[in-house]
Amino acid sequence: MSKAYSAGVKQYQESYWTPDYTPKDTDLLACFKIVAQEGVPREEAAAAVAAESSTGTWTTVWTDLLTDLEYYKGRAYAIEDVPGDDSAYYAMIAYPIDLFEEGSVVNVITSLVGNVFGFKAVRSLRLEDIRFPIAYVMTCNGPPHGIQVERDIFNKYGRAMLGCTIKPKLGLSAKNYGRAVYECLRGGLDLTKDDENVNSQPFMRWRQRFNYVIEAVNKAEDETGERKGHYLNVTAPTPEEMYKRAEYAKELGSRIIMHDYLTGGFCANTGLAQWCRENGMLLHIHRAMHAVIDRNPYHGMHFRVLTKLLRLSGGDHLHSGTVVGKLEGDRNATLGWIDLMRESYIKEDRSRGIFFDQDWGAMPGVFPVASGGIHVWHMPSLVSIFGDDACFQFGGGTLGHPWGNAAGASANRVALEACVEARNRGQNLEIEGKQILTSAAKHSPELTMAMETWKEITFDFDTVDKLDVAAQ
Repeated sequence: MSKAYSAGVKQYQESYWTPDYTPKDTDLLACFKIVAQEGVPREEAAAAVAAESSTGTWTTVWTDLLTDLEYYKGRAYAIEDVPGDDSAYYAMIAYPIDLFEEGSVVNVITSLVGNVFGFKAVRSLRLEDIRFPIAYVMTCNGPPHGIQVERDIFNKYGRAMLGCTIKPKLGLSAKNYGRAVYECLRGGLDLTKDDENVNSQPFMRWRQRFNYVIEAVNKAEDETGERKGHYLNVTAPTPEEMYKRAEYAKELGSRIIMHDYLTGGFCANTGLAQWCRENGMLLHIHRAMHAVIDRNPYHGMHFRVLTKLLRLSGGDHLHSGTVVGKLEGDRNATLGWIDLMRESYIKEDRSRGIFFDQDWGAMPGVFPVASGGIHVWHMPSLVSIFGDDACFQFGGGTLGHPWGNAAGASANRVALEACVEARNRGQNLEIEGKQILTSAAKHSPELTMAMETWKEITFDFDTVDKLDVAAQ
């Protein structure tokens, strides 16, 4: 390490490393996992991160004298070992609330992860968790409506919602797409959805898709006597186009629309969430691109951070992973961020990866959406893991049924209701799940066929992003 650089880092250490600091209730707190360059002490690296993500630069500047730097700077106030990993450590940093524009997730994330991830003093950096003070939470609109309002809108109580992602996700004409939606909804599902990359391609322009889909929803409602919905994806190349699509969905009478909040961006998402609240529209959120940000255990941001950012930015649903499906997801970590979506107050719990208490005040909860490689054999585990305030979305696990979409939907509905009834009787779903499904299948040939079709399908791969407490 050069002498000049060493002196610069020492300046950080003296000014931004403050182990005697007690965080205030109004401070925003962050936990970073740091792997420093060889020869850089822990305190210096932690202080460098605090400085670069708040008021500091690589040297002292005369304009520091024009403000109250002691008030505005971020402070690295604690360093902890990472369990089972000698190469990394946690740095806890406190930021004054005045550093962040009210109600702006965009500003918070620009500050915390804007430049610092390219800082040479660290080999790798990951934002593991954030504590948003209640004073900041109250400046954000949050979910447009929340769990209870959605239940009232769809008249669904006492069980999880059932959904389906239409497949193939690309290539269907608008009319055939609507046909697939209708078959799923009439078969017993509550909801169907566009996939993340269904926007407005040459084979199916958005306006035609919206028309055929709402026709399918209305027809299924008339035939079943149940309220149904489809997440019309309004993600678009520009915000103006996004709002045009949202307005047309409202004009057609849709109850819910969808947005890809990471690829679309937090600015667009916050604006759309506010539009949804003003216009009585529910908002489903897909997390496309999340694993680019959160899967590497040494780089990026953990999904629990992305979860908190979404709850503040706004959404009534958020894809959460399934634990048991085809996508990455540690069970305890998933249970942690499910609570962060739904509950009003969440206590620090390192066994689930939660580093700070989080108070959401009166902010409504978000439906976690379990989606990705799930089928009827997973239903007992899904009900056990997620409970009732969730949405279970079976794509191939509905559309892949040998007898068609409606039969696949019926199998899912029978399996869900059987598991809920068994749980309510006190049965252990994860121990007695096979027996519960087998008993229900005696009265449902659709479920019998679904169980036979997917009895050998599992996704038993090692989890890449394990909780540090479990990675020893």
